[in-house]
Amino acid sequence: MVSAKVSRGTAAGAALLSLCAVLAPAHSAVAAPEARSGERQGAGAAEPTAPDPVALRAALKAALANGAPGAMARIDDRGSVLRQAEGIGDRGTGRAMSADDRFRIGSVSKTFSTVVLLQLVDEGRLALDTPVNSYLPGLVDPRITVRHLLSHRTGLYDYTNDMFAATVPGFESVRNRVFGYRELLDLSLAKPPTVTPGTTYSYSNTNFVVAGMLIEKLTGTDVGTAYQRRIIDPLDLDDTYYVHPSTAVPGRHIKGYLRPDEAGAPLVDSTRQTVSWAQSAGAVISSGRDLNTFLSALLRGELTSAGSLAEMRTWTPVNSTQGYGLGLRRRDLSCGVSVYGHTGTVQGYYTFAFASGDGKRAITAVANTSNNGTVLNTLPRTLEATFCAAPPAAGAGAVTGARAAVPEPSERYEDMAPGRALRR
Repeated sequence: MVSAKVSRGTAAGAALLSLCAVLAPAHSAVAAPEARSGERQGAGAAEPTAPDPVALRAALKAALANGAPGAMARIDDRGSVLRQAEGIGDRGTGRAMSADDRFRIGSVSKTFSTVVLLQLVDEGRLALDTPVNSYLPGLVDPRITVRHLLSHRTGLYDYTNDMFAATVPGFESVRNRVFGYRELLDLSLAKPPTVTPGTTYSYSNTNFVVAGMLIEKLTGTDVGTAYQRRIIDPLDLDDTYYVHPSTAVPGRHIKGYLRPDEAGAPLVDSTRQTVSWAQSAGAVISSGRDLNTFLSALLRGELTSAGSLAEMRTWTPVNSTQGYGLGLRRRDLSCGVSVYGHTGTVQGYYTFAFASGDGKRAITAVANTSNNGTVLNTLPRTLEATFCAAPPAAGAGAVTGARAAVPEPSERYEDMAPGRALRR
């Protein structure tokens, strides 16, 4: 099934979590100087061109061809809205995929958590370079600072490596379970650190479990209330929820389907779950409209001070085309444009939510499956179609399909725990 609609609307928006991000293996990154806000490693200073609806639809169809029941994208661009959707949003009823429906955003939630903590920095209640143990005594390695948490440089082992070593059995064992933050942290602390704190990027959901503990300690409220008061209500994000530990997605929503490890096994409806294994690392529910609104507001400086936004855009290298700031990803596209946002993987959902540096154009793209790296690798093509309408110049790198650079080996597992990425 196919649907597309171009309309006029309000300005751009934003998003949330999962199992982890396009990442380099835990020990493979090389420490390098961080680039300050405004600098783009591996990219020129090109300006985005107009979105290419044909290339966008081709990217969504590629997701279906590789095993996703459905895929959709919404672009908000200076008041104009482009919606495209392909395939099925609910296999049980046959309902078509819609670019207006809600879904689980996985690790895009990490950007929400970071915004709350940076607001606390702006209020003088938190300092980025202060050890975490100053706020939560004795919790982690005393060398770990708040900045290390938000940039994935703590070395805290990602407990999801073990939790989801077997994809479907691992998921079913936690689908309805309710964890405390301390339980999740203890799973991590039972394993040795992956890197020395403050050095190399090593993506870990554990970092944002600790971020959730900081939010609750400093605000005196649960994480969901902090999101509501500081982000959801001020931006009127009507489709955005933090329902943990409830399992239902409110209202009209896209159903998620988890692919088993066994070839040919049927997809598993993974829509209903507590996402308690992730919480502040990936349990937010949202929509394309709301995620675009959120990211646009963030990059326009409406959610934090200019200083905190600059800190957020101070990059630790991930690979030659990506950097990670504080709860924010930078991706350098084939046409020289850099875009900013986050990726999300939670069982049954892949999400890409990114915006231009000025926040004037934003896209959220979703495929309703996971544990399928081939589908995942189609989603970067939606960014190329949104910001790079012309094909890459000769010599700019190989392309697959419509305007999509071939992913580096380290890019092939967005939002996947490092140990799981290495096994796939």
